[in-house]
Amino acid sequence: MERLATELTALGRDAEKVGRSPKPEGGVRFFDFLSGRGFFSFLVVPRHCRVCVCTITWYG
Repeated sequence: MERLATELTALGRDAEKVGRSPKPEGGVRFFDFLSGRGFFSFLVVPRHCRVCVCTITWYG
């Protein structure tokens, strides 16, 4: 998880294009990992240059 969060922050503003979101722009985004066995939600705030990981869910 730490590696994925680091890679998201390295993307910067382009992190808004990663994962899926119920809204076309902005809002919380969801990213599946390990073939759908888990996901984490994150929020990209471009004006503050910040990516916030909100929740991590594991179905393992």
